[in-house]
Amino acid sequence: DDKMKILKGKGASAQIAFGRLVFASKEKNVKRYKVAEVKSEVLKYKNAVNTAIDEISALYDKALVEVGETNAEIFNMHKVMLSDEDFSDSVINIIESQEVNAEFAVALTGENFANMFLAMDDAYMKERSRDVQDISERLIRILSGEADAFEEIKEPSIVAAEDLTPSETVKMDKTKVMGIVTKKGSLNSHTAILARSMGIPAIVNVEELNEKLSGKYVI
Repeated sequence: DDKMKILKGKGASAQIAFGRLVFASKEKNVKRYKVAEVKSEVLKYKNAVNTAIDEISALYDKALVEVGETNAEIFNMHKVMLSDEDFSDSVINIIESQEVNAEFAVALTGENFANMFLAMDDAYMKERSRDVQDISERLIRILSGEADAFEEIKEPSIVAAEDLTPSETVKMDKTKVMGIVTKKGSLNSHTAILARSMGIPAIVNVEELNEKLSGKYVI
């Protein structure tokens, strides 16, 4: 039917965009499997951390230009998190004790750390759970050699997702991304703040958002 459907969310950036919605699905179920060579799996993880740090340095430079020093600071924090001994020790410990693949060890560690931050009373600390997810997703993508969910956006579109990490937001090419809509997120999340700073129209917390809307024209 041609009736207009209205979905409600929180306007994170006070602008208007009209275009085709592209749903970027990032739901990756990380498989757990036994590895024969524990040592080389640990090395693979350490190499992925170095690659991630290089990627984040490049993102920091882009953020510096697009959103200014204060907002870019989050990526320095991501580098600190990647170098965090507790995080690395946990990943390596899981690889060694369970003899499993690095991706699984990262996913499990990321989940544990994110939940730990979420359980805290402090709003600032709660928001850190998002950052842990950000670095975990990055490491898993590097380890599995998979392409980015957003590389597929070839023409100007409105990007929809369950949630976006700060990295994904800053990485967006403004010539292709007309607007952002996410199912989760809050107005004071890094993603919302970055979208505002970049001048990208954004709506967060749209609970009824789903992949069936992909390809439809939205305002």
